[in-house]
Amino acid sequence: MCIFCKIVKKELPSNVVLENDKFLAFHDINPKAPVHILAIPKAHVDSFDEVSSQTMAGMTDFIQEVVKEVKIQKSGYRVVTNIGENGAQEVPHLHFHILGGAKLKWDHFSDADPKGHF
Repeated sequence: MCIFCKIVKKELPSNVVLENDKFLAFHDINPKAPVHILAIPKAHVDSFDEVSSQTMAGMTDFIQEVVKEVKIQKSGYRVVTNIGENGAQEVPHLHFHILGGAKLKWDHFSDADPKGHF
């Protein structure tokens, strides 16, 4: 069982921001911004490549509720999901990083090597 499934089942603790019957949002334990929340479906889905359109529709509404709850919808925020090894997905359970609370930079690609990709 993956770590996020254990969090959903309350086998591991988390700092919950918002929860409903299908989704859970909690603070990231290694934040990259003043606000860094992970939003996940409670049902296990490996990644964005596997998710249904119905789940994504619900996730969209849920993420919009989360940003209102933490009061970053007006100042702005970023929503990111990582897919696979090259996409830096560390946990094989679909999750969206919601980052905000400050003016975010976009310098994390500085170490990427684009040779052979274009």
